[in-house]
Order: sequence, then C-alpha cells, then structure tokens
Amino acid sequence: MIRDGMKWMFLIIGTTIGAGYASGRELWQFFGHESGLAILLFVLFFSTSCFVILNVSKQKGSSSYLPVLQNIVGKRLTKFYDIMIFLYLFTTTVVMIAGSGATGEAFNFNYWWGVAIMVLALIILFIKGINGILTINQFILPLLLSGLVYVLFMFMIDQDMQLFAHIHEQRNWMAAFPFTALNILPLIAVLGAIGNKINSKREIWIASVGSGMILGLISYIYNNSLIQIADELLLYEIPLFAILNHYPFHMYIFMSLLLWFAIFTTAASGMLGIVTRIRNYFKTPLWKLVIIMLFLMIPLTMVGFSNLVAYLYPIYGILNLYVLTRLLLYPMLHRNP
Repeated sequence: MIRDGMKWMFLIIGTTIGAGYASGRELWQFFGHESGLAILLFVLFFSTSCFVILNVSKQKGSSSYLPVLQNIVGKRLTKFYDIMIFLYLFTTTVVMIAGSGATGEAFNFNYWWGVAIMVLALIILFIKGINGILTINQFILPLLLSGLVYVLFMFMIDQDMQLFAHIHEQRNWMAAFPFTALNILPLIAVLGAIGNKINSKREIWIASVGSGMILGLISYIYNNSLIQIADELLLYEIPLFAILNHYPFHMYIFMSLLLWFAIFTTAASGMLGIVTRIRNYFKTPLWKLVIIMLFLMIPLTMVGFSNLVAYLYPIYGILNLYVLTRLLLYPMLHRNP
C-alpha cells in the first residue's frame, strides 16, 4: 500500500518537475524575492488539489481525464477545459522537447540533436505503454531529487546562505495561486488516466501529502539559491546552470543529465494525457499516436525554451485559477465523497 502510494507520488512529482521547474526557470518566473509564504501556500493548495483529483479518479475508476474534469468543473465548462487541457499538454510538451534541445546546447551540441534524442526516447517509452512511464518515474525521480537537493544544499553552504533571513518580507504571497494553478491541469490529465489502478485511500494520502511536502521543500531552497545569483540569471537560458557554474565540470555533467531526465518524465506525462484522451476517437496503439503528435510538435520547438516558459506559463496560470478554486472548495461542496 505504501509502495503504491509512493508510485503515485513519483508520478505527481514527475509530472510537475519538468524543464520549467527543474531548470529553475518556472520558479524564478513566479516567485523570486519575498516568496516564502507563497511557497508554503503552494504546498497546501497543491496537496489538497492532488488529494481531490486522486479521490475523484478512484471513485470514477477513470482511464482518461474527461470524467474527472467533468466532476470538478461541471458539465457546462467541461468542453472548454477539455480543449484547454489538450492545448496545455500539447504546448508544454513542446516546451519539454525545446528544453531537451537547450540542454544539448549547454554542451555545445546542435539544438536539433537534443530534440531528436527526446523524440526517439518518447517513442520507445510508449511502446511499453503506461507501465513504462510508471517504471521510469520510480527509478529516475529519486536520483533526480537527491541530486537536486544535494546541489542546492552545497550551494547554500558555499554561499553561507540564510534560508530565513527575509522571513518578514512576504509581499509576493499571491504568486502561490497562479503557480499552483499552472501545475493543476497536467495533474488532472495524468491522474485522471490512472483512477482504475488506485486501490485505497491511504495511497491517495501518501501521494498527495508526500508530493506537496517534497516539492515545497525543494522550491523554497531552490528559490533562495536563485535569489543569491539573481544578477547572473539573465545570462542563462536555464537558471540551474548559473548555480552549477560554481561546481566542478563533472557535477555540471551529472546534473545536466538529471535535468534531461526531468524534462523527459514530464514530456512523457504530458504525452500520456494527450494520447489517452484522443484514443477515445482513434483506436490506435499509443506509440503510433505519439509519433503523430510529435510530428506536429517539432516545428513549434523553434520558438525557444525560455520564450515558451515566459509567455505560456503565466497565461495558463491565470486561466487555470477557476479550476484551482473548484478543487480547493471541493471538500466543502462534497462533504460525503
């Protein structure tokens, strides 16, 4: 039971920690200075939202996100948010593929080599179906989280960083709402696809509380680390590399590989949401649908990673606020779930 709960926990974290988050670009876009309270609120909002989504998914025994979405936003808005989820997953998967290209450029490889490796890896993964995604999350994410926490803690020690030095300055607390909202739609899409595999309420508690606390702790340390080098961030497409610039080259390589896997797991989760939704219309193996989607996505990666994050993420964060509100109010509106 605990093992199953951790499996869903890693799926949640894998969906959230992608090119935007693990690179630091998404955190810096929303948080930055005076955001300690915002990150605490994010933990509360995120855990509550995950709990509600998983609970509804289990009740519905769902294998795609549509019945879950309908239960959360109501029948009238389901079509609108169904289209929006699809567009969100499509565009953010484009962001992940572009992130793979940007990671390759950090090692002086051609951008398109990074894109090609991601595309090939996604096709191979989906030949194994949903179980392939769950398996890779369980192996890769503990390594990624450990590596990221290690680098951030070492950076904190090297910089003699005081984590709570600005605890009295919390004017950016409102950022918790769009930041949490940004990450809600992909969770509905992905967690809605595994409702028929959840066996108990305990799994839901472990997954929702565990993922919220882990992401909250990493977000707080990461954000404070980026504040220390705020002046350098304009020079980097991926903020994490500004931190890694203070470390030996072997650490740079190691964390870059982990960053790529973070990008890969989120691209896989996004693609899972897309293909499980459109499979209702096309009775085709998942991997063939993946190839079609990738064919449509590749030209859009030319926009560039940082531009995609800077423009798309804030827009989605604002548009998703209604969904976040419905999720937070759900326990009160449905007292007997």
